Amino acid sequence: MQTFKYRAVAEDGSKVVGEIEAYDEFEAIGEIRKTYAVVESIKPVRKGRRHIDFNEPLWVSNRTLALTANQFYIMLRSGLSMTRTIEVIAGQSGDKLMRRILRACAEDVSAGFSLADSLEKNGKKIPAVFIETVRAGEESGTLEQSFRNLETYYSRANTTNKKIRSALTYPVIVLVLAVIVIAIVMVVLVPTMTKTLQSMGSDLPVITRILIAVSDFFAHWGYIPLIVIVAVGLGLYFYGKTENGKLAFSRMRLKLPIIGKISRCNAAAQTANTLATLLAAGLPVTRALGIVSRVVSLRCVGKELGEAIAKLEGGMSLGEALSSSKYLPPMLVEMITVGETSGMLEETLRTIGRYYDDEATSASDRALGILEPAITIVLGVIIGAIVIAIYLPMFSMSSGAGLSGRP
Repeated sequence: MQTFKYRAVAEDGSKVVGEIEAYDEFEAIGEIRKTYAVVESIKPVRKGRRHIDFNEPLWVSNRTLALTANQFYIMLRSGLSMTRTIEVIAGQSGDKLMRRILRACAEDVSAGFSLADSLEKNGKKIPAVFIETVRAGEESGTLEQSFRNLETYYSRANTTNKKIRSALTYPVIVLVLAVIVIAIVMVVLVPTMTKTLQSMGSDLPVITRILIAVSDFFAHWGYIPLIVIVAVGLGLYFYGKTENGKLAFSRMRLKLPIIGKISRCNAAAQTANTLATLLAAGLPVTRALGIVSRVVSLRCVGKELGEAIAKLEGGMSLGEALSSSKYLPPMLVEMITVGETSGMLEETLRTIGRYYDDEATSASDRALGILEPAITIVLGVIIGAIVIAIYLPMFSMSSGAGLSGRP
């Protein structure tokens, strides 16, 4: 609900100023006109800046969405009213962001508005798939089943993401620790050893001179590459927020040797699973495809799906509309055609979605199986080169001293 400040004219001609709570401006004007003849002006009251809770999540996780959908399914199935269901789930939710969203939704729903409209208004960080599936369930009278489908969809997405995150944890930790150790060696240890090496009074090996030069550069000018990295990173970040940047980066990801396959499988799984969930909720194919085009992770795939909507409206089948796709796997398009021909499109999409989920996970495991030993080898070479550069002059001096001490 929003608070609106208005100025109106009563039947006796007197002007009145007041405030009213309503879902939107149109409802507010309607309520005011029940009392006053003319509404001269109305505007929303700007609330003070909301206190930022740093313990509140930045987005609603797949796990929270799956749990919330399951709770809605169980409570609605047991006969609770929608308002009471939202209040109970809000009170039980362990996610602060979801709890705040649901409490705002409870007020709107109790005032007579739909859950989907309220989620769209209050849940800016809730995915469009969740909101549109709820809307379709409300419109078709199959809301309980829509929540059941959402629970399955987000549970599977959460499981897949957890597998990928757990697989990436080890190499990321190793890389971070390696960078820290090498930085300490180059900035602290090598300058200390440099004085000792230079005091030996003999020509240093090439590898040692290179190590000293690199160490001196980072000790005195290390902030320069740091500034460059930060500047490039920020530039790429803001460019990636633009439409051209999203398209360029998504196409680049697909061309990378190992990451390309993982990204393609992920996009195919997202397309199939999301489309199956929306179609099961009763959405028409064009509307469902439009939502998928906005939520799929690869922007180039999303653009292709968006362009396919015009072909669908022109009379093509979904398989025919996607047949010219450059980025979706051909097998996905073929299976969509088979599903349409057999009249089992939803089930076919679920099956192919599970297949590409498994393919993405397997590809990630294979990539990490190659990455871990590669990281170990590279770090071994770097650390070995540093050790050799430090101790080679000492060996040379001791060898020379031993030879000069012979009779």
